Amino acid sequence: MSDKKVLLAGESWVSTATHIKGFDQFPTVTYHQGADELLAALKSSPFAVEFMPSHLAQRDFPQTLEGLQAYDAVILSDIGANTLLLHPDTWIHSKTTPNRLKLLKQYVEGGGALLMFGGYYSFQGINGGARYRRTAVEEVLPVTCLPVDDRVEVPEGFTPVVTGDAAHPILAGLGADWPVLLGYNEVELKPGAEVLATVSSEYGSQPLLVTGTYGRGRTVVWTSDVGPHWLPGDFIRWDGYAKLFAGMLAWATAKD
Repeated sequence: MSDKKVLLAGESWVSTATHIKGFDQFPTVTYHQGADELLAALKSSPFAVEFMPSHLAQRDFPQTLEGLQAYDAVILSDIGANTLLLHPDTWIHSKTTPNRLKLLKQYVEGGGALLMFGGYYSFQGINGGARYRRTAVEEVLPVTCLPVDDRVEVPEGFTPVVTGDAAHPILAGLGADWPVLLGYNEVELKPGAEVLATVSSEYGSQPLLVTGTYGRGRTVVWTSDVGPHWLPGDFIRWDGYAKLFAGMLAWATAKD
């Protein structure tokens, strides 16, 4: 059986720096990818993951329902709503273009799988800039976004608490002892959402891993990161790292 096709959009950024050495100075520009560890972990899984960095997603993310339906699952990870809303034809040339958030809603309603992973530009994000609140994407997720900056930084670390049935397909074989995480996006549960794991009670046992359905499709929310900084090296080296994310995809793409 051929691999299931997954589109992972986001997880890239460009940083600039000015180096000052006495009288002299010079600028540098650095490109970063945040999904390298996850992509490596999923290489031996039953999923063929196409990685579309944020700067390419603005132009190349599918603009038709048929384009989305070429994938068994779509992952949005650390990519703000504006990147999907503002195709260059709209942003630069003031042309009408399809609303890709609405297309994602149609995709899930028709049986597609949508996963959102946490980060500075996931859910509502830093300074509220990810801006998924009250969008078509939020409609299909099992959680709602806060109206404000939703990041919760936990520099001392917290240990995830498994609350779901250990036999659940996503949790099977992972046990209850997970490595620490360093932060997450705060969200609120919708009725009918299934919470499989939470943050620690010290932080209000807020949602960490949540599943849901919309129409004929399935959705998964992971409110922490897929790699540094919220997800430390110990989590990446954990033998459950690949199992966890592959399990999310397996559950999301399973057919009833």
